[in-house]
Amino acid sequence: MDILGTSLRVCVDDLDAAVPAYERLTSTEAVRFAQGPVSVAAVGPFVLMSGPSEHLEILRKIAATLAVKDVGEAVADLEAVGAQIVAGPKETPVGRSVIARHPDGSVFEYVDRQEAGG
Repeated sequence: MDILGTSLRVCVDDLDAAVPAYERLTSTEAVRFAQGPVSVAAVGPFVLMSGPSEHLEILRKIAATLAVKDVGEAVADLEAVGAQIVAGPKETPVGRSVIARHPDGSVFEYVDRQEAGG
């Protein structure tokens, strides 16, 4: 699998208050979207998330988000090393996503910029 980059996941109490600082630090405009009840802002290498505490508690268990060339290829490689697919693959506003628990127990999200079937 080709890992193209990593995003740092940051849970914040107030997304609107947090975004301007990250935009300034990264010289990047935030891309905002929602995933269920969670509001998300992608800003450079940061993925800021805000929402109900029970949802953030689950999201905090994911160590990082890894950008990959192809989620389908990532799933095959993950399964080959004994990883457990926890969620997905599924479509998100920024591409396909899968969440996997590695054999050591670490949990990561893998995303690509492809549309379903692409």
